[in-house]
Amino acid sequence: MQFDSLKYLVSGVLVASLAACGGGGSAGSAAMNPTPQSVNVPLMVSDAASEDWATVGVRILSVALIPQGGGSDVTVYTAPTPAPVTNLVQLDNLADLIGNPAVPAGTYTGAIITVSANPGDVSLIASSSPAAGFAGAAGQPIAASAIQVQGASGASGSLAVPIKVTFESPITIAAGQTTPVDLEFDLSHPAFIVGHQPPAAGGATLWAVDFDGPVRHHPVRDIAGLVLRHLYGTVTAVATDNKSFTVMKDLPTYPVVSPEVPVTTAQSLTIQADATNGTVFYDVDGRTSSTIKDFSSVATLLGTEKYVRVAARYQADGSLVAVRVWASSSFDSIWLSPEGHVRHVDTTADVITIDDENGRPVRLTVDQNTQFFVRNPGNGAADMTPVGKGTGFLSANHLVRGFKIHATPVDKTATPLVAQSVDIETAVYSGTISNPGMTQFTYTRMFPNPLDDYQVTLPYISSTTPNGKDANGTVIDGFKWWNFAYPTLADTGSGAITDFVNATGSAGVNFGGLYGNAKAFGVSYASWGDQANTSGWAANIAVLMPLNLPLGIVTSPYANGEFGMSLIGNTGGNAVTVDVSTTPGSATLVYQVDRSGGIVSVTSQDITTNGGLTALTSGLGANAAVKVWGVPEANGHLKAYVIAYFTGLLPIL
Repeated sequence: MQFDSLKYLVSGVLVASLAACGGGGSAGSAAMNPTPQSVNVPLMVSDAASEDWATVGVRILSVALIPQGGGSDVTVYTAPTPAPVTNLVQLDNLADLIGNPAVPAGTYTGAIITVSANPGDVSLIASSSPAAGFAGAAGQPIAASAIQVQGASGASGSLAVPIKVTFESPITIAAGQTTPVDLEFDLSHPAFIVGHQPPAAGGATLWAVDFDGPVRHHPVRDIAGLVLRHLYGTVTAVATDNKSFTVMKDLPTYPVVSPEVPVTTAQSLTIQADATNGTVFYDVDGRTSSTIKDFSSVATLLGTEKYVRVAARYQADGSLVAVRVWASSSFDSIWLSPEGHVRHVDTTADVITIDDENGRPVRLTVDQNTQFFVRNPGNGAADMTPVGKGTGFLSANHLVRGFKIHATPVDKTATPLVAQSVDIETAVYSGTISNPGMTQFTYTRMFPNPLDDYQVTLPYISSTTPNGKDANGTVIDGFKWWNFAYPTLADTGSGAITDFVNATGSAGVNFGGLYGNAKAFGVSYASWGDQANTSGWAANIAVLMPLNLPLGIVTSPYANGEFGMSLIGNTGGNAVTVDVSTTPGSATLVYQVDRSGGIVSVTSQDITTNGGLTALTSGLGANAAVKVWGVPEANGHLKAYVIAYFTGLLPIL
């Protein structure tokens, strides 16, 4: 039995805003009721990272907003035919623009996202280096026949899953303001991708994909702080004042072909030059670069080398500004720029390995001329200035497994590929937390390949560093943290660090035997060049993650909010107590997993109701197989965030 492991921050954004973000889909037609006033709303999708997957591909068919007070849903995005594939793995805390429709002004309480669910519409490709115990073969696709999408409805050939998401609070769209709408596809959610391995030798693993639960609303407080995925386009015009150019957004062909060819969309985007800090412009064919503050010097070239890749950021008013632009007469030349999560860093050979979208490892050599950038859209000057150069950046452990990068080779035809530049889009450190203090704490991370292991001590960002906004729009200063399940309940302010130290300094949960002690596990997105560490990384947030425990067995049946469990195969081990919450709004998430007749079904049980609690009590009888994700408590218990119990054919033990 294998669940997609909980190792990274919640992200995964489908954002509609009055002038906001960037895209793994394409602009389609916008069908809506006529209204006296409409506002253009850029529509985005993003997601969290996964250690196990190179591709989690979905086809978004449509997005509709639900008006407050009733009335017909307002469709704001309809995909072209065939609907493009969005690879959620590439969108680790990044926003990706899929449309820019006009939305009727008004107040909306939720959204309905419809995804295609025919065989082959959801694609899964394992990473080249998945976590230990992963049920799939490294670097290999999962057969369409082994992927079962939960909740699909419709006729054969037109199967789809409508996903209803209720906004945390109603959002109002009105002219003259920016109102992001953030809907998360949470790739790290335990119930999103469930791999069920039967006990019989040679039995087929079936993978259930469940959109009920992993998609939810998450507020975006500051649109100008969003990191956008690089976008591709065909240049259609340069403005007469040379301050901007216009592109029709392009998508790569999927599955990937060689050479890669573009799929042109109907989405037009205007990209401005950074007149203050400058835009770095790369002539890929001519192998030159320059910093420009308007496009006058490259206007002719943009008419010839018409394909561009753009690292852009949003202004508060919704305009797109180019940080870096790559231009070529060949789409393949700008597309062949390795993008993905770092799987290995070889500091001896100075080689970074990342996965392509087919799960194949791509090796990229770093030399003395390689420049490293850290995406920082909130600071235009920092966003376009390299933070390091050459092999020393690797030897200093400033790049580790799990970072999301987008690199550009000096020559895409060369062997080996040599990196001209590396954009660090998300810097993610994670692991067991130790030595938490008032100025810093330590992450220790272990991987299947010991060469990827690291131990890093991160300072907290300065108490005066702006760090997002709260629900009232007030700027938060300094370090903040929260429990994975409750991102809206972030601990901020002068007491945040003290609370974090108290929460992570306990001895953990002791299973004894081979498994031993389970301590607090966290994930941090790090910032470069903060006052607390001007030439390195500092933690601006930390999220305490539920531990992804091995399959267990119930030793004491569920009663009065708790049960006992031990870990299967943990020789010499002991049982621990698992606490279960039935409080509405913070209840433990419970899933019943059944495999029978070649079908895997995942059913959510609402244990705040009598029926759900009865099902849980029945499912957690003595000797039942159970999978738990939980956070260690100071009393030595495990606080359950997610519980999966099994009926029918049990998973492999």
